[in-house]
Amino acid sequence: MRFLLRPGWIAFMVVVVGFVVACYTLLAPWQFGREEQRQAQEQAISAADTTPPVPFGELVSGSSVTAADEWRQVVVAGTYLPEAEALVRLRVVDGKPASEVLTPVRLADGRVVVVDRGSVATDEGQALPSVAPAPAGPVTLVGRLRLDETDGSGRAPLTDGGRLQIYAADSRQVASATGLADVVEGYVQLAPGQPGVLTPIPVSTPTTAAPFTNGSYALQWLTFRSAR
Repeated sequence: MRFLLRPGWIAFMVVVVGFVVACYTLLAPWQFGREEQRQAQEQAISAADTTPPVPFGELVSGSSVTAADEWRQVVVAGTYLPEAEALVRLRVVDGKPASEVLTPVRLADGRVVVVDRGSVATDEGQALPSVAPAPAGPVTLVGRLRLDETDGSGRAPLTDGGRLQIYAADSRQVASATGLADVVEGYVQLAPGQPGVLTPIPVSTPTTAAPFTNGSYALQWLTFRSAR
């Protein structure tokens, strides 16, 4: 048993013990947390699917979309502002590179809501994808309320070929880069068949996700620890 006292074995045991502690204190709880988030999202989507769309102002009377209302279906009436359109870079749709198109809409009350019109394919090496213009004049749209994404990389928006490009679906970045005032924080994800929609962003539902996926990973971490 003297070989267990060798520095190499001691270091190995320290690593093993550290990994076991991480399984219990970090990895398993993180996976369980992810599972709870997924279930909460599925429940919110299911509830929204059974609730008819309501006017945007009925749910968003202030300056931001709330977490409690995310995924709710709303009706947005206003006019597209194509001059403030932005492309969300580095998206992947069906395994292929794509960009999402965010086009603000001015409401009758003067507020501006960013609308995610969907995605467009981006050919490899293509700097700017071709985007069908949003319709002119008043439009009535149906979509889902979404909270702003956050780009943790801190990459700044850029303008190329006259098009604003950002790295997250974030109304705050659109407002800051374009100078638009009265922009509601959060955005509306356009439903299929709406005026100006491109390739609609799919919505995950309980029928399209395997149950307890992240929870099973957590159990694997705990089982691994027990096996040690």
